[in-house]
Amino acid sequence: MLSKMTAVPTKVALHARNVAFEWTGLPLAWIPGEVFSSHLINVLHLLLPEGERWFVKVFSEALPLIEDEQLREDVIGFIGQEGVHAASHQGVLNYFDEHGLDTREYVAQVAALFQRILGDRGLEGKAKEEWLVMRVSVVAAIEHLTAVLGNWVLNSPALDAAGADETMLDLLRWHGAEEVEHRAVAYDVFCHLDGRYSRRILAYGVGGPALIWMWIQGVRYLMEHDTVNGPAKPRVRDWLRASAKGMVPGPRLLATSSLKYFSPLYHPAKEGDTSQAVAYLAKSPAARRADALAGTDVS
Repeated sequence: MLSKMTAVPTKVALHARNVAFEWTGLPLAWIPGEVFSSHLINVLHLLLPEGERWFVKVFSEALPLIEDEQLREDVIGFIGQEGVHAASHQGVLNYFDEHGLDTREYVAQVAALFQRILGDRGLEGKAKEEWLVMRVSVVAAIEHLTAVLGNWVLNSPALDAAGADETMLDLLRWHGAEEVEHRAVAYDVFCHLDGRYSRRILAYGVGGPALIWMWIQGVRYLMEHDTVNGPAKPRVRDWLRASAKGMVPGPRLLATSSLKYFSPLYHPAKEGDTSQAVAYLAKSPAARRADALAGTDVS
């Protein structure tokens, strides 16, 4: 488990880190001997480029409605981080497409689904604003899950012990740390614009199952189209076995995190540890390179 540092402030100024990753030589099964586990996590690369581009679009539209100056600054940082996340995972997709795993068919399906969930509807006036707030609430629900996953990958020593590819681990943990770092932004924007409990639960009822369904379909697609390791069909017992070994998040984590979101007292600040996230970002190879190029102090 990565060490947690209590001296780091829990409130940080959000900023995008223009990271870059070199994927030459990356195996499709980047956890040795764990094709299923590798592909279950690889689904992130299928979903996030399109999804996070939509997050950027929605929150860019919401920005003029935010009256709190600190929250506006947080949203600007959130938008910057999400844009870099999308580009970084797109780089993995491009590599996969060129090395025996063509993802384009499934990515097109993801794009169509995000268009249905978060796309414009040609509305005007109050109806347009209400639909924007609804989309913000859906993003807030999904951001709860991405923060849970980010916290998981920061505390996943089994991946290190299994000899997982170091560059992929850095991508996942850099991204996970930023998800923990900005975990409250989308929710705070939702509360600022609306905050109704009924809408929060409705949004989770839309976003949560959609994300899980896309994940299941994504694992199936990757394993069936992997020409390097051979086509295979994923099974529920593969997930249970992998989660028991600590290679992937398990059903218990997803269930308990969902129940937390249903609590009227829920707030994302209770999920994850900002100090741990900042500590990882201070030592992440990709983040350190990005900060050095930007002239940012990473000590």
